[in-house]
Amino acid sequence: GEAVLYDIHSSLTLERLHIKAFERNFPAFTVDNGLQWNCLVGLDRDVPPGQYRIELVGVDLKGQRVTAGDVLDILPKEFPTRKLTVDPKYVSPPAEVLARIRKEQELVESIFTTTSSTRLWKGPFNLPVPGEVISEFGKRSIFNNQPRSAHSGTDFRGPVGTPIRAPNSGRVVLTSDLYYSGKTVILDHGMGMYSYLAHMSEIMVKEGDSVEKGSIVGKVGATGRVTGPHLHWTVRLRISRIDPISLVSILENYGDR
Repeated sequence: GEAVLYDIHSSLTLERLHIKAFERNFPAFTVDNGLQWNCLVGLDRDVPPGQYRIELVGVDLKGQRVTAGDVLDILPKEFPTRKLTVDPKYVSPPAEVLARIRKEQELVESIFTTTSSTRLWKGPFNLPVPGEVISEFGKRSIFNNQPRSAHSGTDFRGPVGTPIRAPNSGRVVLTSDLYYSGKTVILDHGMGMYSYLAHMSEIMVKEGDSVEKGSIVGKVGATGRVTGPHLHWTVRLRISRIDPISLVSILENYGDR
């Protein structure tokens, strides 16, 4: 459930580079004219602990393929569990909305599986709201004695109307009122990185907009299937579900690259 930042140095000038891990490719970007590269790799929440072989695959100026390998050691992590008793409407959706839910899930997943070639984010990621964390990434909930899937994002406390700011620069690829997450904005930060910001009371951007880090994209609300106002922030990196707090932490001292 965390991100790993690779700092890669090459003796050859490379035109492009990616890391192959977990049956997917994570694109790298150069920070020194093809000789030094950085790459963010996402460890999905459900990847079991263990040692994983990764492959670095580059192409030099002559079009020749160059490779290198490494081993990534993933350690176990315990996630909290909470038991809640809530109104049944928050647990089992009525039959008449199931088709809507499936359609919305397919739409969102089609966005997350698209990887744009250009990096739009720059420097550290910021928290979108100043409120405290009220539900951590990976927490498992049991509603009315019915287990639910682990939390795929992080929830932040905030009164209705609190401005929600873009955690980094990007492009707005979805603005919609979804059944579960209410008024939602998805930002494409480039190279397979997405922010999913949910339960807004008001959306302040439109699809296709380019946004700068810190610009207001909406306001905190309680839309969708919630029990109170808050912001839900999910981060996807090449489909991998990663803890937004991990991303903020790992890039905290990244500078303006």
